[in-house]
Amino acid sequence: MCPADHPRVGYVVKRYPRYSETFIVTEVLAHEAAGASLEIISLRPPCDTHFQDTLALVRAPVHYLAFEGARAADLWAAIEQAARAWPGLWSRLGALQGADARDVYQAVQLALLVRERGLTHLHAHFATLPATVARLAARLTGITYSFTAHAKDIFHESVQHDDLARKLADAAAVVTVSEFNLAYLRETFGADARRVVRVYNGLDLERFPVGETRTPGHIVAVGRLVEKKGFAVLVDACAMLMHRGVRFTCDLIGTGELEDDLRARVRTHGLEDRVRMLGARPQREVAAAIAAASVFAAPCLVGEDGNRDGLPTTLLEAMASGTPCVSTDVTGIPEVITHGDTGWVVPQGDAVALAGTLAHILGHPDEAVRIARRARQRIEQEFDTRRNAARVFSLFGQPVPVETAREAVLA
Repeated sequence: MCPADHPRVGYVVKRYPRYSETFIVTEVLAHEAAGASLEIISLRPPCDTHFQDTLALVRAPVHYLAFEGARAADLWAAIEQAARAWPGLWSRLGALQGADARDVYQAVQLALLVRERGLTHLHAHFATLPATVARLAARLTGITYSFTAHAKDIFHESVQHDDLARKLADAAAVVTVSEFNLAYLRETFGADARRVVRVYNGLDLERFPVGETRTPGHIVAVGRLVEKKGFAVLVDACAMLMHRGVRFTCDLIGTGELEDDLRARVRTHGLEDRVRMLGARPQREVAAAIAAASVFAAPCLVGEDGNRDGLPTTLLEAMASGTPCVSTDVTGIPEVITHGDTGWVVPQGDAVALAGTLAHILGHPDEAVRIARRARQRIEQEFDTRRNAARVFSLFGQPVPVETAREAVLA
């Protein structure tokens, strides 16, 4: 195995690749550019029809763990095979007590992969299934594990408090993506969250040059068509803009469970000539659309089930592109958008306020440009992927000392 100061890391994710999870690919690429040795472990096969252009740049091999159709005999066969690779594994099976059999099956497969590939640390993205399997595999093999907690995996009503507390307590390190998340975890989980550090998701800033030419009156929004994105509020705000006589167009890029509802809402408001729903698009097209917009709208809100965005990657990309941005006061967004300085913030769910702010931005282009420039500077200061990925990688393979966890946030 590699020396402790050069860990071989297995990145554990639920599905790879996944169109909406550009931040994972960006982080992997930053690690590889710095010379890190990574392997990607996917617990489920991909199910998207569009993928990021940057996937072709990833060198790390991808391993898909078996899941569907597993029988009890398959589980025991996997345990016996893993035990031959890890002689002490039988004595560690007690660590699996109470775990779901399907998670155990994948954890045992991962334990075998750890031995075969010489992995010394496991890092999971999301505190849910990926962290569950990484944790079990780490306990079977004796290596360390860590995870990044994002949003749904800590705020959704389905989150099991005791389960997350265990993961927070025995992980070598836990990363979360905003100060809001950090405060919530420490307030909610107390001493179990003592090693959580905040590291923002990074961007490859070279892929997001400031746009030089913008389409007058053009609004762009990007994201999955789900409640927490607040796109129904945006459609209502567009209807208000139309009734006020504001000249505008709006492109909504993404797919999701609310697509039919949103299309019906557009028709009800008579916005077919103003609002286009473009579905999923390749990352390169999305970046170009954002860079050419007059304003980027991210009307995020807290869903009825508690689900919410942590800090939307598309919002950060828009700020990096020099596009004026309007968003809401949800979770970590006010950490990057200061109203009137690096963008505009409106109350979540308030279509009237959103419409008024959009009208102001479209009607004051010089002010919008000045504010967008300051937003780009903010992104350069806090969200460079090379710097942020290095902070994450420095946590791999060794526990974060409790007394220095806070300092790691500010490093």
